[in-house]
Amino acid sequence: MSTRKPRSEALWGYAFIAPTGLGLAVFYLWPVLQTAYFSFTEWGVFGGHTWVGLENYARLAADPEVRQAVVNTVTYTVLGLLGIPLAIVFAALMNVPGLRGAGIYRTAFFLPVVTMPVAVAMLWRWLYNGDYGLVNQVLAVVGLDGPNWIADPDTALYALVVVGVWSSVGYNLIIFLAGMQAIPKETYEAAALDGAGRVRQFFSITLPLLSPTAFFISIVSVIGSLQLFDLVFVMTGSGQAARANPAYGRLQTVVQLFYERAFVTNDRGYAAAVVIALLVLIAALTILQFRLQRRWVHYV
Repeated sequence: MSTRKPRSEALWGYAFIAPTGLGLAVFYLWPVLQTAYFSFTEWGVFGGHTWVGLENYARLAADPEVRQAVVNTVTYTVLGLLGIPLAIVFAALMNVPGLRGAGIYRTAFFLPVVTMPVAVAMLWRWLYNGDYGLVNQVLAVVGLDGPNWIADPDTALYALVVVGVWSSVGYNLIIFLAGMQAIPKETYEAAALDGAGRVRQFFSITLPLLSPTAFFISIVSVIGSLQLFDLVFVMTGSGQAARANPAYGRLQTVVQLFYERAFVTNDRGYAAAVVIALLVLIAALTILQFRLQRRWVHYV
């Protein structure tokens, strides 16, 4: 009887996770394996593919466009992490007891998160317009001549980072605010009795106890930033229209390069190699983050 009961419970457990496991296998694992196989093939114009071994990866390693796309993507990812301390500061300000309109502030910050990325990109494309954009109109009031932000190689990537941070800071803020509210108030009371002020409490209590939350946000932010596509695609377009942009070389990301190779030039085998390389890069950076978190993440 005791042997049958654990077996029955195990079967019920497998039955409950089977739908999720099947969905992951069909919609995630199988496409990854299929893409990995296609990365070793070359596709014809009218379909069909032939095995070419490591030829696509050799092309990828020697392709300067790939290197530039990787540099752009990594730069965007690193600069985008600046949104994490920004979200912590805003969360700390909104966590002040007795703050009026806290719900309105949370809604205002979170609104970009629930807005469609295409709408966000179109809004900022108008704001950044060099001829009639609101950003340059404001700068003109104070006597400054703003550039065409998305078409200037010196400003295009940084302008894109601003959009990314603006879009994600609300999500990060809500997560950090929840983490702050989970910290026991007795901890702050004990620190206050010892003479610690608000600033000392923030650096000695809030930040260390928020480090697991910051680690989670950093993982999610890095993975999301490395897959950047929609903002660049809507703000710059694709194909010849995008390449006509003087800042095209500074804006192209790895996923956008994959899209153009797969669906514009129909070089699907090479596109598969590009996206598999991106998968390896994401895995490597995630493993590195898990290794480094031992030095700065404090678990209670």
